Amino acid sequence: MGVNRINFRDPGIQRSGSGRFLVHIALLLAFIWLLGFLSFTAAIPRAVRDVTTRADAIVVLTGGRDRLAEAFRLLEAGLAPRLLITGVAQGVSLTQVIDGLGEDRDAAPSAALQACCITLGYEAGNTVGNAAESAAWVEANNVRSVRLVTANYHIQRSRLEFRRTLPEIELILNPVYPPEVQDGFWFVKPRILGLLIGEYHKFIGAWMRAVSHDALIWANDGAQSIRDMTGDWSLPDWADLFGSDSA
Repeated sequence: MGVNRINFRDPGIQRSGSGRFLVHIALLLAFIWLLGFLSFTAAIPRAVRDVTTRADAIVVLTGGRDRLAEAFRLLEAGLAPRLLITGVAQGVSLTQVIDGLGEDRDAAPSAALQACCITLGYEAGNTVGNAAESAAWVEANNVRSVRLVTANYHIQRSRLEFRRTLPEIELILNPVYPPEVQDGFWFVKPRILGLLIGEYHKFIGAWMRAVSHDALIWANDGAQSIRDMTGDWSLPDWADLFGSDSA
């Protein structure tokens, strides 16, 4: 026979306590998000740290004429002997790319460099694709160091993706500075704020992919180390151990 227990707790108080807990969790997550976002914006580079080191190649990610103009200037200045423009729309020629520079068209390299030293990549549709396309091109051309050109707010995410696909390559970051993110009051400009928030979320995704990739490598290396210490995990040949039944 069951015993009836009297509950002296007010269900309304229980519900209110659960609600407060959820509110506290939401506030904590919002604080973590805001702290991460402020750290992300603070890490956006304000200048190119290395402007002199020569690389085996320049890789520029499409997305703005300022990026292309900078990559062309670097090629003309001799900071690398070849250039990959990754993420070009299908059917677009180099001449059309240069025409799209508009007022920056004077940054186009010489006809000789255009003929010998610029490759257009048509396979990438996003930053992950840019890294994969660049990795294939780097391997095919025996490239050991890359000067990476993209927007300053995009450079950290690009670095993560390129590090994941090209871990052995020396990567020289060469950010450019689009006018829309040079405004000192970006935090009250909805368009700029939306751009940076979107990039922050994409950066988190890239960071999670990088962490997962590193964890998988670590796990595989650990398993290989165990196999090296213990030998093959396959079962022994019991017939060899105890002898054959045949005389």
